[in-house]
Amino acid sequence: MKDLLNRIQLRHLRLIHSVNEVGQLSIAADRLAITQPAASRMLAEIETMVGKPLFVRNPKGMIATPIGEVLARHATSLLQGLAATVNEVGAFATGKKGSVRVGSVTGAAVAYVVPAIQSLMLGSGGADVHIEVGPSDVLMAGLVNGDYDFILSRVSPENDPRMFDIQHGRVETVEFLIRAEHPLAKINAPSITDLAGYNWVAQAPGTPMRQAVEETFFANGVALPDEIINTPSLLVMIAYVQNSDSISPISSEVADLLVSSKVGGIRSIKIRQSIIISPYHLIQLKNVQSSPIAAQLRARVIAALSANAL
Repeated sequence: MKDLLNRIQLRHLRLIHSVNEVGQLSIAADRLAITQPAASRMLAEIETMVGKPLFVRNPKGMIATPIGEVLARHATSLLQGLAATVNEVGAFATGKKGSVRVGSVTGAAVAYVVPAIQSLMLGSGGADVHIEVGPSDVLMAGLVNGDYDFILSRVSPENDPRMFDIQHGRVETVEFLIRAEHPLAKINAPSITDLAGYNWVAQAPGTPMRQAVEETFFANGVALPDEIINTPSLLVMIAYVQNSDSISPISSEVADLLVSSKVGGIRSIKIRQSIIISPYHLIQLKNVQSSPIAAQLRARVIAALSANAL
C-alpha cells in the first residue's frame, strides 16, 4: 500500500465517492458515464492496490467497509476541493474576484448574511456570490456535498458534529404573521390561547420552528389546528395569510424585515409566552481551505454575530 499515493487516480476517487453515495455500482457507473463491467474492474483494481475490500454487498446495496469509509471520506473532500478550485479559477477567468456560496436559514440570512454580503461587495466589486435559503437538513446535506463554503444552520441529528467547525450560535424567537385586519390584531399582547382555532401556514413537521411552536401549544394545553398548510416558502406564507385568517409562525428577524418593508396587507404579532427556537450556528467543514473571498465573507458574518451578542 506504500505506493498507493502514486497509483491512485482521479477516476478512482470519483468511483469510490459515487459508489459510497448511491450504494449501487450500476448507478455509480451511469454517473461516471462508464459501463458496469468497467466500473467493476476499476473497483477491483483499487481493492488490489489497497489490499482490502472497500465495499460489501447486502440486500440494500453496497456498504463501505471501515477502510472504504476512510477512502470515501477523503475522496469526497478531495473532489470538493477540486470543484472549488475550478469554480474559483473560472470566476477569475471571467474578471470576477472569486466566488463564494453560502446557505442559511431564513432569519440568519436576513439578519447577518445579507448585510455581510452588502458590506463585502462595497470593497470587492465583481465577486460572484451565491446565497441559498432553506431548512437545516437541506443545508447540512449541501455542506457535506460541497455545495456551500459555509452555512448558518442547525446541525442535523444524522450528522457527526466532529466533522465540522461550529461556532457563534444564535437563537431565534417566533412571531406570527397575520393579515392587517385579522381579529388577533385587535388584541393587545395576545396569549397562546388566543391563537386557538386559527389554521396555520407553517414549515414542515420536524423543522425546529414547527417543533418549538407545537411544543408551546402542547405546554399550554392548546390544541393544534385541524388545517395546516406546510411550506418552506415565505412568499407562499405571505400570499396565503393576506387572504385568510390563517396565521404563520416566522422568526422575529423576518417579521422586522416585512414590517419595515411595508409589505401590503400583513403585520406580525408577538404573544406573551416567548417561543424560542434552538440555536443555529455558523458551520463549515473541517480541514477545508476557504477561498479568499469566502474567508472575507465568513469573517464579516462572524463580526456581525459577535456584535449582536454584545
